Amino acid sequence: MQGSRIFMVSLFIVSLFTALISDGIIVESSSYIKALFIYLLFSCLYHHLRIISRNGNTSIDYGINYSLSIGLFTGPLGLFIFEVIYRFSVYLYKKQTKTDDPDEFFHTFYNIGSFVMSNSIAFYLFNLLYPLFQDAAFGFWIIMLILITVTSMLSDIFLVTVFKLTGDIKTKQEAIDFIKTRSVLDMGKIAFTNGLLLLFLNEGKWEMLISLFILNYLVSRSFLSKSQMLQNKIERDKFEQMAYTDFLTGVFNRAYMDKKMTELNQSAEHIAIVVADIDKFKRINDSYNHAVGDQAIRHFADSLKSYLSKDDYLFRSGGEEFTIIMRFRSYEECLNLAQKIRKGIENSTFHADFKDQSISLSYTASFGLFYYKVNKLLSIEKAYVYADQLLLQSKDMGKNRLSSREESIHQHSPKEAVLTNA
Repeated sequence: MQGSRIFMVSLFIVSLFTALISDGIIVESSSYIKALFIYLLFSCLYHHLRIISRNGNTSIDYGINYSLSIGLFTGPLGLFIFEVIYRFSVYLYKKQTKTDDPDEFFHTFYNIGSFVMSNSIAFYLFNLLYPLFQDAAFGFWIIMLILITVTSMLSDIFLVTVFKLTGDIKTKQEAIDFIKTRSVLDMGKIAFTNGLLLLFLNEGKWEMLISLFILNYLVSRSFLSKSQMLQNKIERDKFEQMAYTDFLTGVFNRAYMDKKMTELNQSAEHIAIVVADIDKFKRINDSYNHAVGDQAIRHFADSLKSYLSKDDYLFRSGGEEFTIIMRFRSYEECLNLAQKIRKGIENSTFHADFKDQSISLSYTASFGLFYYKVNKLLSIEKAYVYADQLLLQSKDMGKNRLSSREESIHQHSPKEAVLTNA
């Protein structure tokens, strides 16, 4: 940490020295004051549009930066004055709003030093390259792209050095991975924006300069708003998924089953409600432990899911009990599929760790299947009760069985189920 602070302050001192030995502010005082005021105004306005990312204990602000254009227009000293005023304004704002990092004061010195040094180098490089490219097609823009590439590389080198000193980057590969996160599209946007700003500055087109700043602000504000809306939607969807997901098995939980049943009540489609339960599950927990029991439940869920299509639904409706909603099948197809699942469970095994050993276990399951066409007279919730009663019949008949019933639209009272154990 001490080494990183020394580096930050040293970078600031070198940038100060670079500014002082330069040719001073190379434009008229009135032009510089106008440019300084406009750049400070819009830079402060843009500050709340930045995207903050953390790397270890250090936060990184990502946002469009205009230091290159004012640096090329005014020279290193004019750039240094701008950076000092702007960065310390941001520092005071963060202190006032209590959003500052523990090392915010040193980060302020780093930001000044980093931007002044990289853009001062760009200033001298511009003066070197401009005579070579001024007659070439798009020569000015080629130079701007070169300068942005150079300043981006220097910025990455400075950041990697800081992270290396703080211990947030430990290997060469981590440094390379960090550098790869820089967006080429963002670099292009910064190059063309700063290029246009520099052209307007050199020609004294202040209204065009301000208009470009306003345009960039509106576009950035719109982009940020849409990004926040998208992020909020992603977070809402994530929380909703968490609320509707059983954490042990990864399938839908009882809350989502209730929600989906309410939706399907309006569908008027033929469905099969299948309730499945592991036989003698308590014996697994008592003979081994709950971790082995959890593994049995996970295996049961994975096995059930492997037989279903994308249109079907699988829910963990409680304990070792699961509910399946089979859709777009005839009664015979649903019956055959449920029987296939039952046999597959019977013939399968799962592995679990018990007392430092890997053990292989098997189990059976009982099923209750109720098939009907969804209608207003018989809700899916009631059909689920019928399927659960059929499951109990399978249990009473000796377990490892499938009890099923097909209900016509005119029948709403239980009748003798078809019991199968083939």
